[in-house]
Amino acid sequence: MPTTTETMPIATGDDIVRVRQKVRIRATEVRLSLVDQTKLITAASELARNALDYGKGGHADIETISDPVPGVRITFRDKGPGIADIKLALTDGYTTGGGLGHGLGGARRLVDDFTIDSTLGHGTTVVIARWKR
Repeated sequence: MPTTTETMPIATGDDIVRVRQKVRIRATEVRLSLVDQTKLITAASELARNALDYGKGGHADIETISDPVPGVRITFRDKGPGIADIKLALTDGYTTGGGLGHGLGGARRLVDDFTIDSTLGHGTTVVIARWKR
């Protein structure tokens, strides 16, 4: 299976549903277990919601990796205000909205790879991946 990437917009709540559906398809293609699929889809859903709610929209690049280990990598990019304190934002219970404050930290725990880069006034990029075991 060759490496393939698809870019999907995140501008509405319906786009979050479409991102979830595409992540499920890609996770199935690389034969992630049902548990790993669920973890990846949950993390992707949370990060897509963050891009919409806090980043004023953006896009997700969903990539199927085949070599050396099959997996799915997703890059979320937004052009929002950025995150002033990434360490604090990853702390359970911290929220700038009305949620429970488990979003970023919870997403990080659900995946194998997690990186975040944010610049105030320019947006945030989060890259996650889950690999076949």
